[in-house]
Amino acid sequence: MSNKTSTQFEEVVKHCRDVFQKKQHDYGTAWRVLRTSSLTDQIYIKANRIRSIQTKGKSKVDEGIIPEFTGIVNYSVMALIQLELGVAEEADLGEKQAVDLYNKYIYEARDLMLNKNHDYDEAWRNMRISSLDDIILMKLLRVKQIEDNAGKTLVSEGLDANYFDIINYAVFALIKLLIEEEDE
Repeated sequence: MSNKTSTQFEEVVKHCRDVFQKKQHDYGTAWRVLRTSSLTDQIYIKANRIRSIQTKGKSKVDEGIIPEFTGIVNYSVMALIQLELGVAEEADLGEKQAVDLYNKYIYEARDLMLNKNHDYDEAWRNMRISSLDDIILMKLLRVKQIEDNAGKTLVSEGLDANYFDIINYAVFALIKLLIEEEDE
């Protein structure tokens, strides 16, 4: 991964983590009661809204797609935490522990992106934001199928690999929306 991509990844993650931390302050870790399938559905709602806005060319709710991609990153990290810890009966994580787990998974996603970017030569830079969203939607349909199969796959990657990919595609979109458009 180029230094440029690494720096841009960090800028986007700082934005996403800031939103995550502010929501932890407001709501605590109430999301700990959500099953992974519920988090998948939350991510789907956000990705579908992005597609709807792109297709219709406008939104009636005064929020653009940046908060939706940010939510996709954060809900995907929450899903990875849920896969590790399991569902809780209450908000059982302190703010520091939640952020530590967030950092663990966001940097695993970064490391995966680093390896894939090496092999794919940063092809994502030539992709449209609509394509990044479409790929996220496809990954979500895969996740739903794996969930419907009780987490079992024959030859495919598991839930965690799909969530990591979803994080990275959403980060790519946010780099394009938050950083590259500012540079133009």
